[in-house]
Amino acid sequence: MTTALFDTMNPLDDEHEMIRQSLRRYVEDRIVPRADAWEEDGFVPREVFREMGELGFLGMRHPEEWGGSGLGPLASLILGEELARSTYGGFTSSVTVHSDMSVHHIAANGSPEQKERYLPRACAGEIVGAICVTEPGAGSDVASMRTNAKRDGNGWLLNGGKTYITNGVYGDVYIVAARTDPDAKPSRGISLFIVEKDTPGFDVGTKFEKHGWRSSDTGELFFDNVKLPADALIGEEGKGFYYIAGTFQNERLVAAAMSVGQCTRAIELTTAYVRDRAAFGAPLWDKQVVRNQLARMATKTAAARAMTYECARMMEAGEDAVREVSMLKVFACETLQEVVHGCLQLHGGLGYIVGTPIERMTRDARILTIGGGATEVMLEEVAKRM
Repeated sequence: MTTALFDTMNPLDDEHEMIRQSLRRYVEDRIVPRADAWEEDGFVPREVFREMGELGFLGMRHPEEWGGSGLGPLASLILGEELARSTYGGFTSSVTVHSDMSVHHIAANGSPEQKERYLPRACAGEIVGAICVTEPGAGSDVASMRTNAKRDGNGWLLNGGKTYITNGVYGDVYIVAARTDPDAKPSRGISLFIVEKDTPGFDVGTKFEKHGWRSSDTGELFFDNVKLPADALIGEEGKGFYYIAGTFQNERLVAAAMSVGQCTRAIELTTAYVRDRAAFGAPLWDKQVVRNQLARMATKTAAARAMTYECARMMEAGEDAVREVSMLKVFACETLQEVVHGCLQLHGGLGYIVGTPIERMTRDARILTIGGGATEVMLEEVAKRM
């Protein structure tokens, strides 16, 4: 698939295009040659975050006064799409969770003091952030969380646990959702807190071995009478559910962008492979069924990309895009499943060998119909607005 296929659906300005080209060069030159080692180690080294911070990639959505670039959702889209072209989903998730899903809460709703303390270091890649919402009994069902924070003098006492947390093992700053009013409606009884790694009572439990995303560290967290100061609260008490819901739209946009980037790269790699791979006396590309399958996947990818850019445009304009982003999360992430499995099939036995890009991308893709709002939950969000 050629890049030109998508250029007519590209609403980016010159600054956005410069960011895209810089990211693409960085991924090709600095990520792809090193990322196999990160898959083995199970995490992305700190030096990579610092590199990306120095290049300005980690703070594109954060205010300029705190070290960011002050850009909008289109910047997040570009980041997700270009990092995903690396074919390493774990690396991509670790970076985007840090840049767009965790400390983003501080940028959006934090106090000036919180922004001063955390954002410059987060933008520079000196600290790594994690977002802690999911619990064993409360994944997509945020309202069912049981982790709680109670008033303790001038501060708070935090108890509970979180699971499946990206950057959970090697992170530094954790944005933790907790119930602060057990008697209130779930949408009014949840608050967000900043918890630093070395806070007494905060422990990292299991580091999970995962089916995919192997270069991201994913852990289980426990909070046992963790004492937090009053200024650990982000924004207003009881508004956490709304803060989370607002950030979910950006998270789902990034997931769609990652899906589009992976689809695009998978089709590029597979097209090159079938043009070179001979079977029954001719390249596989000469078989109409092979060409048609790739053309069908390219068509769905183009549709997903157009939908992604339209949702980003709506978000940039401040429009209500909950229905559209929910549709997008379903369509883009489900399209990715079809594309990577189709591309693996066209690679034949090679596609089943661990370490090949298509094999890795197929494993990594699976989580995207689950994380950030499962397909079934997203379809209910759409149905509510029909």
